[in-house]
Amino acid sequence: MSNKAKATDMKEDGKPALVPKLRFPEFLDGGDWTIRPLGKVCKIQTGKKDANEGAKDGAYPFFTCAAEHIYSHSYSFDTEAILVAGNANVGETRYFNGKFEAYQRTYVLSDFAEIRVSYLYSFLSANLRSSLLKQVQVSAMSYIKLPMLLEYELSIPPSLNEQQKIAECLSSVDMLIAAQARKLDALKTHKKGLMQQLFPREGETQPRLRFPEFQNAEEWAEETLGDIVKIWSGNSPSKYAFSNLGKYAFVKVEDLNNCTKYQTDSREYCDYSEDAIPKNSVLFPKRGASIELNKIRITALEILIDTNLMALSPEKMVTVEFLYYFLVNVGLAHIADMSTIPQINNKHIIPFKILLPTKLEQESIAGCLTSLDDLITAQTQKLETLKTHKK
Repeated sequence: MSNKAKATDMKEDGKPALVPKLRFPEFLDGGDWTIRPLGKVCKIQTGKKDANEGAKDGAYPFFTCAAEHIYSHSYSFDTEAILVAGNANVGETRYFNGKFEAYQRTYVLSDFAEIRVSYLYSFLSANLRSSLLKQVQVSAMSYIKLPMLLEYELSIPPSLNEQQKIAECLSSVDMLIAAQARKLDALKTHKKGLMQQLFPREGETQPRLRFPEFQNAEEWAEETLGDIVKIWSGNSPSKYAFSNLGKYAFVKVEDLNNCTKYQTDSREYCDYSEDAIPKNSVLFPKRGASIELNKIRITALEILIDTNLMALSPEKMVTVEFLYYFLVNVGLAHIADMSTIPQINNKHIIPFKILLPTKLEQESIAGCLTSLDDLITAQTQKLETLKTHKK
């Protein structure tokens, strides 16, 4: 989407008028928007100091292209400013008002002429990064050159009041997004804490929290994981003939990114059924960095897997949902050999100790956590809807 307002009406001279598709009622007759280069509506400077001159205990924020992660004992700027990352997070913007220092690859926008800083910040936050990334990629550069910012074109409402109204509207949406993000983070934190209570901690044999109906139930029993699951390993893609019409998804590690709990599809399919992993198995990577990311899934259909994955099909004494949450809580890195390249093999799975309550208690624990997951999914979708609405 262009960063300019669209010409939707015609002026008396036959030229298209520059107005947005949506406009607040009080500004419908407010006149045409204008296009101006960024360098004409503000002063653009670069930071001068090297990052090594910053200090952790300084009094003034030291802004770099990555984040405000150190402080300086001196400052070069004492102003209301918009900061733009010149490399690393190219085009990322932030607002600051006060005394600060800036790294040489951070651009400092100040002295805003005939434009509301709140409007400019909203505009740049929505459009600048995507536009500059295209230029950087085309020119094979990894940083922003000053002329790119000076010449960057803005579409500007004719009145300061309209600029302010737009900025306030977008700011209110930002507040909703931030509140929703905090709510989502709180739910995830609650789930993590609850799991630590519902499952025994390392070195302990019983959980610290049990549902009322199980408080007087028998203690959890220790089992060896290899005795209660069937272990499945994957095969090389060269073994299969792939077709978009194939019945079985051939799942690779990267396909785990397409879901959060239940694995159903992949980018490749085939009709070879001999190696199919059963539905309701626990699926996870067996080597590489994905182990540390704890990417664990449940197969919602029969699937095939490649050599970088393995799966566990639970026997009668353990439910798949309980096994899934148990492993999520323990963490794959706790099971794996992490000495060189992280990896999990049969020799790690077979002797691994797992504590089990009765199946009824397993189902209660899994049901509780599944409900939380459903709530997290719903709140995640709500957050994405708010972001889409703002965009």
